[in-house]
Amino acid sequence: MTTVLVAGATGSLGSLIVKNLLERGADVRALVRGASKHKLPTHPRLTPYVGDLTDGAAALQPLVDGVEVVVSAVQGGPEIIIDGQRELLRAAERAGVHRMIPSDFSINLYGYGYGVNVLSDLRRTFADEFDSSTVARTSVSIGAFPEYFLADVHEILDPVVGTFSMWGDGTRPIDITTIPDTAAYTAAIALDPKTAGREVHVVGQQLSMLELRNEVEAASGRRWNLVRKGTLRDLRAEIARRQFTASSMFEYLALQYQIAMFDGTASLRDVRNADYPDVLPTSVAAYLAGSGAAHFAVPEKNWRQDEWPTAV
Repeated sequence: MTTVLVAGATGSLGSLIVKNLLERGADVRALVRGASKHKLPTHPRLTPYVGDLTDGAAALQPLVDGVEVVVSAVQGGPEIIIDGQRELLRAAERAGVHRMIPSDFSINLYGYGYGVNVLSDLRRTFADEFDSSTVARTSVSIGAFPEYFLADVHEILDPVVGTFSMWGDGTRPIDITTIPDTAAYTAAIALDPKTAGREVHVVGQQLSMLELRNEVEAASGRRWNLVRKGTLRDLRAEIARRQFTASSMFEYLALQYQIAMFDGTASLRDVRNADYPDVLPTSVAAYLAGSGAAHFAVPEKNWRQDEWPTAV
């Protein structure tokens, strides 16, 4: 029986990874902060450990002794994604852990260079730590979460005026995977030893922005007027403008994800859904239908520094 440690085990993604691992028969250790311990379910194969990545490698090592795979679903800035995950990696090295899945869970972060996306840069910087590590890295890429991509932060849907906005011609397929499907795939990948040292791309659905608009209209039962904001060149100019004037990176972060998605540099390659046939991903249409009318009236979301999203 495989023993897996999940860091960030009570988050929206981490909690579902824990659930899927347990369903697949794994022994799970959940690394959580004390204030979040109560969120964990009671299960005979689930052991909670109270701690923090900033506790350091020495303090974390006892938690990973005897663990085969570490899964990180943490969120945060450089102090978590780079420094904290580095401490977890060092603890895993000392304990002889075989593999680690870092907190990527996003578009293809390695299809483009540094300077394109703030959060991608953090994850790419941490990925370099594996070059000299005894722990094999397995990076999971899934595209965009519809839970985020269709929220206010991406400025696509405006429920008040009924508009669907996009940059470019809207014909290039983009990758979209729900958070529950990401968790299901991650659990399967964590228990698949063949993924050691690999980037694994899985996806719920690939569809263009124009097709996505059709799905939104069908699910909401209303018409969403199409607003073409400009070309991809215009999008790059808008990102640069916002970077110059913004008081927070969250004013341009979503557009940084969008440019990499819409120009194809962040597209998933060699999609491996067939390796995990028991995971049946949800289509965007099914997700939208299940999300209810409330999804199309999402209140404005202003990301705070302590709410760094895991992915797009």
